[in-house]
Amino acid sequence: MKLSEYAERLDDELDTAAYADVDASANGLQVGPGDAEVERVAFAVDAALATIESAAEAGADALVVHHGISWGGIDRVTGQAYDRIEALVENDLALYVSHLPLDGHPDLGNAAGVAGVVGIEGREPFGEIGPVTIGTVGEIGAPRSAASIRETLDGFEGQPDGEDRPTRVLEFGPDVIERVAVVTGSGVDWLDEAVDAGADALITGEGKGQVYHDAREAGITVFLAGHYATETFGVRSLASLSAEWGLETEYVSHPTGL
Repeated sequence: MKLSEYAERLDDELDTAAYADVDASANGLQVGPGDAEVERVAFAVDAALATIESAAEAGADALVVHHGISWGGIDRVTGQAYDRIEALVENDLALYVSHLPLDGHPDLGNAAGVAGVVGIEGREPFGEIGPVTIGTVGEIGAPRSAASIRETLDGFEGQPDGEDRPTRVLEFGPDVIERVAVVTGSGVDWLDEAVDAGADALITGEGKGQVYHDAREAGITVFLAGHYATETFGVRSLASLSAEWGLETEYVSHPTGL
């Protein structure tokens, strides 16, 4: 498959164009010649030297990530930007990126993946940012306690050393949690929207100082399960989709613990 065709198919599937005006990430093909052939694709959360080198070692022709190397453009190709681009070019490795489109996709997205594992059903779009959404909200089929949900979230990939990765819980909601909103990564800015949506809890990756008081006063539980840990689902879904398209795939795991 030509790289240009592969990128176009991903763009269409993820509705990349809809996020162009709200996402600082330069989504889509960031590095690589469109006429290159793609047979094997690696998938990772972050575009870093570690993941680029692992993808090259795996014999990949392209690397698909959630966090790319161009945020609002690249002013100078020096330092880390140079090192990463050099590693991509030297290894004939293309780079495709999907940030917010991969957060919000109702089936392939990070929020959808978290919701599926937690058992959230009847999901609706959530987490408005301009004309698009980056999360999901719905009901848990079998209502659960905060401790039960935390145990599930603790099992997500996230620690670089393989140790247990505890989820931080601000337990200010009801004892039995029935309705849950999810915005992966850094999603506490959507706490008010979660309250307005009638959610008993918000699951996200990382927090900010004010969220403690905001959650306590609103009477909602907040799960901080790790930025990396909540954002492995989208690229894994794209790996499965790419395999259906006849490509060889490789998932590159480089958890950060954050």
